[in-house]
Amino acid sequence: MGKIIAIANQKGGVGKTTTSVNLAASLGVLEKKVLLIDADPQANATSGLGVDVESVEIGSYQLIEHSATAEECIIKTTAPNVDIIPAHIDLVAIEIELVDKDEREYMLKKAISHLKSSYDYILIDCAPSLGLLTLNALTSADSVIIPIQCEYFALEGLGKLLNTVKSVQRIHNQNLDIEGMLLTMYDSRLRLSNQVVEEVQKHFNDMVFETIIQRNVRLSEAPSFGESIINFDVSSKGAANYLSLAKEIIKKND
Repeated sequence: MGKIIAIANQKGGVGKTTTSVNLAASLGVLEKKVLLIDADPQANATSGLGVDVESVEIGSYQLIEHSATAEECIIKTTAPNVDIIPAHIDLVAIEIELVDKDEREYMLKKAISHLKSSYDYILIDCAPSLGLLTLNALTSADSVIIPIQCEYFALEGLGKLLNTVKSVQRIHNQNLDIEGMLLTMYDSRLRLSNQVVEEVQKHFNDMVFETIIQRNVRLSEAPSFGESIINFDVSSKGAANYLSLAKEIIKKND
């Protein structure tokens, strides 16, 4: 049985999409079958795996509103063992369209729960907000990875996200776990980066992944080539970090 993991944080720019794309590619290289669902209207995970966003005719929008089946939405990517359900800018409209639907928080869950037998991991790249899209992702997920940027405002907003996770556990999905908190954009030369790491580890000890994602130029260049860091530069520090994270997750779940 596969595991559904949402990658969520309502703050933008903390490395959600970078993590979704590169964790998917790393798990794929480690011979796990992976499906990445792009649930962010910005569709960066889609373009980050080399899919032309403009050419997407059916994707997460049709999946969530149940006008297409998951199987119809799935596209193979160039990353080994990785499929994607792409997003398109039309996903922006879904929040408004779901508002008066019955069981609107469960639309994604109903559309994908049967896929767990076909994949080892299903990753959901969430939008940088706590709206209905993210709520759908958290309701359908078994666990959530929370990327935290090693910067001054890192812990701000974290409480709000943890409260959202708690209320989802209480109302919609009592089995939702926190897979782990992932420290991203770490620069060992900055005192601030080190302080954030200490602070997060002190507060959340076991909930924090041992792997820390370091700042890496190659990591930020890869998306503009439509490739994961594994395809783009497997010898880079970024690739080593994400492979380490993938191994940590596999070990935890085996």
